[in-house]
Amino acid sequence: MNKNRIEAFSDGVMAIILTIMVLELKVPLDDNLSSVVTLMPMFLIYVLSFIYIGLYWNNHHNLFQLAEFVDGKIMWSNLYLLFWISLIPMSTAWVGKYPYSEWPSAFYGVILFAAGTAHYILVHLLVKTHKCKSSVAMFIGNDWKGKVSLVLYLIGILTSFFNTIVAFFVYFIVTMIWIIPDSRFERKHK
Repeated sequence: MNKNRIEAFSDGVMAIILTIMVLELKVPLDDNLSSVVTLMPMFLIYVLSFIYIGLYWNNHHNLFQLAEFVDGKIMWSNLYLLFWISLIPMSTAWVGKYPYSEWPSAFYGVILFAAGTAHYILVHLLVKTHKCKSSVAMFIGNDWKGKVSLVLYLIGILTSFFNTIVAFFVYFIVTMIWIIPDSRFERKHK
């Protein structure tokens, strides 16, 4: 099966998700600094969510650049990933409305955990389909980033019930793990 359709579809879905998410940002009610400060929690969670979606888009691009083909399992796995990513705007809006509440924070983490799990499944289906000596398998290696991310999401979810600020710091740490470019991929595509 041609991989270009899955790439184009995924790019379009992620662009729509980002568009929906930005529509949740509201203009300050007044023309003073305190009006802006009251919107800061929503803006900060928007930035974090934007980074997450950007990371998924970038990693998706890198993976499918290495993939030679896709099959039905990969297509369904990709849809599963897109489903969870499509829930990020809703969880972002809930956190933006109740930034210090435990349930929105935990729910945000559950969505991130589910998206991370879906990404992990997609990655491993690509490796399995392309065999262990393929470019995909060489790039992924043992997928330490995927494994560590899932553990950190669980820590963030549990921490939400004690301290939401620490929970969001944990979610932020995951972005820092992924934002560092993977030198194996960079060397292969120079």
